[in-house]
Amino acid sequence: MAMIYETAEDWRAAPHKRVMLFGMSGLGKTHVSTLLRDSGEWFHYSVDYRIGTRYMGEHIADNAKAHAMKVPFLRELLLSDSIYIGSNITFHNLAPLSTYLGKPGDPDKGGLPFEEYMLRQAQHREAEIAAMRDTAHFAARAVRLYDYPHFVCDTSGSICEVCDPFDPADPLLAELSETALLVWIKGSDDHTEELIRRFDRAPKPMYYQPDFLHSSWAAYGEETGTAPEKVDPDAFVRWTYAKALAHRQPRYEALARRGVTVTADAVAAVRSAEEFNEMIARALEAR
Repeated sequence: MAMIYETAEDWRAAPHKRVMLFGMSGLGKTHVSTLLRDSGEWFHYSVDYRIGTRYMGEHIADNAKAHAMKVPFLRELLLSDSIYIGSNITFHNLAPLSTYLGKPGDPDKGGLPFEEYMLRQAQHREAEIAAMRDTAHFAARAVRLYDYPHFVCDTSGSICEVCDPFDPADPLLAELSETALLVWIKGSDDHTEELIRRFDRAPKPMYYQPDFLHSSWAAYGEETGTAPEKVDPDAFVRWTYAKALAHRQPRYEALARRGVTVTADAVAAVRSAEEFNEMIARALEAR
């Protein structure tokens, strides 16, 4: 499949540069996107922000209201429209979305029934696909409405879960490839170990493919001998996370064949939009 920039010369000469950054969360997608936005010439489209506001916002708010309705004082205020409950999600604070997705397991430890957890996972899948399909609209809108010449799409770490990177005719990837240059931020083994340590310190909800989750849930139960309603939610997601990194790696690699690859270390060293442009040009030359 052809890329919108085939050579470094194409990239350097392009009056409108469009990139889509993908890779595991924590490797620099949002960092470099923010740097580009702050340069004044790049529009930053955050897929996670779009998911949490446009497509999951009502689910998030309703969940918060359901908890508030259990408190008599708040219940009366809500029923009389005296207070308003909403999420304050931002590019750098996705806690409302993560909290809504939740973790399966013991309700006394904040866990969700596995069926409810899978329902919320399915909602996220549909929301992420819809948000990814909005990319072309926002790329055009950035120029038309805001007069930004360049565009960066900051994807969710689970992009490789909602498309089929191994299918040359995957419709979502075909659409995205026509809009922006796909750029994989690839981590090293050291990065992977650090991501696992970071996740172990503060486990957070994530999106996974249904088959992967079902098999992980069953395997965890067999390995630990724990009844579903007694599973420690944090222990399960910790156990699952390292397996998810291994699961995603070949999917990211397949996705990267449609674009270019840069290292997480190279991204961390970028200090300006000009340095970012040169990094992408070198990646195109090395392809």
